[in-house]
Amino acid sequence: MYRVHLTPADRAALQRLRHDKTLAPLERDRVEMLLLSAMGWSPPRIAVHLGACAKTVRLVVTGFGTTGLAGIRRKRPGPPPDTARRTQITDALRALVTQERTWTAAQLAAALAEQGVALSTRQTRKYLRDIAGWRRTAHTLTHRQDPTRAARAREQLAKLEKRGPVTNSRSGISTSAASVPASR
Repeated sequence: MYRVHLTPADRAALQRLRHDKTLAPLERDRVEMLLLSAMGWSPPRIAVHLGACAKTVRLVVTGFGTTGLAGIRRKRPGPPPDTARRTQITDALRALVTQERTWTAAQLAAALAEQGVALSTRQTRKYLRDIAGWRRTAHTLTHRQDPTRAARAREQLAKLEKRGPVTNSRSGISTSAASVPASR
């Protein structure tokens, strides 16, 4: 029969973990599985109580003997993050962005490649967004407008908006949808 035999120190540590706010719900279930197993519950009974699979309960109970309390925490899949590379890329990007010129993400990716850092344009955008909230430039022509002409156009638009919509038509021709179309 699968059962965990806890030392008083392990039982106290599990009781503390039970109230730990950093535990994910699945990790909290693992703690409960171990405590219930130590109380004499069978894996199928624990599985029904927690809404899990009996095989999962058996794996947690048998795994506790080899891994101990470290087996409760979920391990992230894949390799650990490469912080050295991340700092190298962010430092290089900060140095490039501070130059007195306008960069596109593709140009920055090419400049990074010259420094020996292979990065796609898309990844370059992600790093830029993390560095300084960088966004792609907006496609506008405001930087090319003549300020006096733009101010004059805004004044004319404001006058037209104050006047309101024209309600009376001065034309004698009816444009009603119910009128008969003219013959050709």
